[in-house]
Amino acid sequence: MFSKHKLLTNSYLVEKVILKNTDSAIKMLAQIRYRSDDYQYLQNSIIPTMHFQRSLPRLPVPELKSTCQRYLKAQQPLLSKNDYLKTKNSVENFEQNDGHLLQEMLKKKNNSNKNTSYITKDWFNMYLSDRTPLPINYNPLLVFKQLDNAYNNQLLRSTNLLISSLRFYKSLNANILEPEIFHISPKKSDTIQFRKLMKYIPESISWYGAYMYNAYPLDMSQYSSLFNNTRIPMINQDVLHNNTSGKHIVVMRRGHFYKFDVLDNQGNILDPQLLLSKIQYILNEDIAPSNYPIGVLTTAERNNWADLRNHLIKLGNEESLRIIDDSLLMIALDDEKPGSDPISCVKQYLHSDGINRWFDKSFTLIVCADGTSGLNFEHSWGDGVAVLRYFQDISKDTTDFPRCHPENLNQVLTSAETLDVKKLEFNLDEKMKCDIIKVKNEFKCKYESLDINYFEFFNVGRKMCKKFGISADSLMQLCFQLGHYKLHKKHVGTYESCSTAAFKHGRTETVRPCTMMTADFCHAVSSNNKPSDNDLVNMIKQCSVEHSKLVKEAAMGQGFDRHLFALRLLAEQCNLKIPDLYTDPAYGQINHNILSTSSLTSDYVWLGGFGPVVKDGYGIGYTILEDYSGAIITNYKEHSDGDKFRDALTQSLNQILNILKN
Repeated sequence: MFSKHKLLTNSYLVEKVILKNTDSAIKMLAQIRYRSDDYQYLQNSIIPTMHFQRSLPRLPVPELKSTCQRYLKAQQPLLSKNDYLKTKNSVENFEQNDGHLLQEMLKKKNNSNKNTSYITKDWFNMYLSDRTPLPINYNPLLVFKQLDNAYNNQLLRSTNLLISSLRFYKSLNANILEPEIFHISPKKSDTIQFRKLMKYIPESISWYGAYMYNAYPLDMSQYSSLFNNTRIPMINQDVLHNNTSGKHIVVMRRGHFYKFDVLDNQGNILDPQLLLSKIQYILNEDIAPSNYPIGVLTTAERNNWADLRNHLIKLGNEESLRIIDDSLLMIALDDEKPGSDPISCVKQYLHSDGINRWFDKSFTLIVCADGTSGLNFEHSWGDGVAVLRYFQDISKDTTDFPRCHPENLNQVLTSAETLDVKKLEFNLDEKMKCDIIKVKNEFKCKYESLDINYFEFFNVGRKMCKKFGISADSLMQLCFQLGHYKLHKKHVGTYESCSTAAFKHGRTETVRPCTMMTADFCHAVSSNNKPSDNDLVNMIKQCSVEHSKLVKEAAMGQGFDRHLFALRLLAEQCNLKIPDLYTDPAYGQINHNILSTSSLTSDYVWLGGFGPVVKDGYGIGYTILEDYSGAIITNYKEHSDGDKFRDALTQSLNQILNILKN
């Protein structure tokens, strides 16, 4: 695909020629270059993007007996002996009676929906029917590693991120984006030969061909929701809206909205200089912050937002809302300069003040005045796998092959007719103005109650853990368990997210890191009569073995959380009596996740995080690299002490490391 324009593949050199020459022939050369496949597409995969999708295995429905056993095992460290016996009795009764009936119903339902998984539709509905506001409660953040050169400029950064995003978008639509594959033996399968072979294996059996090479294609059904997608508030249950014909993006600045096309009538990405000039036009607008920013309404409780949106439509704003909903993607240009301060960055990308945000969009690229960049994404449509892949690909592309350069800043186009940037206007009555101020103040109370902390360890990562023969993920999870135990002297419901993207339409499963092994270690290391270091090392290794087993089970669809969720929902949908297992206080307790954790490990991510999922809990987004470990910790100030918890985590990790090293 790229052979026609080999001489024009170095975009930087072409830019240098254009900037030094005004000859019409050179300009024509530039037009050819910008319409070439090298500019229009990010990748040209040998294997079609969706080649494996048809043959992906289906998410298995776990055996009821196994689910009950796993559930009881997870409950054991959380309950007293008497409470555990009561829970054990209700679980055994469930397995023999109500659970058996529900399991057969679930299997029958699953067999009649063979094009998806048993959990997919219900999981979407769970997200969309929750009335909780999106920011902090649901939407996570990712922050790019900062550039230390002239490209770390708000205008250049936003333009290059936009172009790389469009290149990703076009590659995805053209079915030439590299399919996501987990390579167990990269030397064997992550090769040109493997790709050429896979291309000719029929789609109906392609997964099995990859399996023979110990390579596992992942589900890519969520990727279509990355672009032209938004969540629209409705009473009781929201809807996901997708309009693939959108050629425009929406840029937010100081609470105002601007719309402009990024693709021409043939679907080609517009020239870099033109895109840069459009963004420059917005940045040059000497406009005061909006007194009544409607973006802040996306921070409201969902039914309230649905009512307010309906009122906006009645006031004649339907067209402006449609432009936002249909936009290919959204960019927020912020005036703040968070710099290299992690806490300032988390505040900016997790919630900000809500004025320059539209939290309903599938994701929003956010670029601050100092060039610091990241994104905030809505969670109902998909999980971290699709977002992280997009994030990594555009991060690499903008760093290695920027399409706009510092010289371009001197070539800004100013003709309003050429730029065709439209500012969206909204009609507001006094009621709507009052409602906007009210929602803005309510959100301020919310985000000001949030505390953010972080810790990091250098020279502690996968390399060190491999040396000690333990899983790096288990080390971090043990640190979280010990840290919480140091503060509160008890064990609590803990959630670790695990992707089930190895299966068709897979979403996530829960790993339960609080085990009897971690509980025993916490007790032992906190005891006045501590075991020997050798014994403690063995306990750490046992924790690692158990944790790795739980992660593997979850990734293979053999956790218990999603299964129990589906069975309970089935009872509700069929108007059956809710089994005692679900009314047992222990079920509510284990699902009140005081510690909600997720690994955001990537060489392209500087920071990643999310809010706590319960008022008295902690949200822990952690990173493990070869020689680095760190975590962003969020909590609500009035319900828990984030400073003490961070200190407890730091002490715990040091304590575990000292045991291993001694």
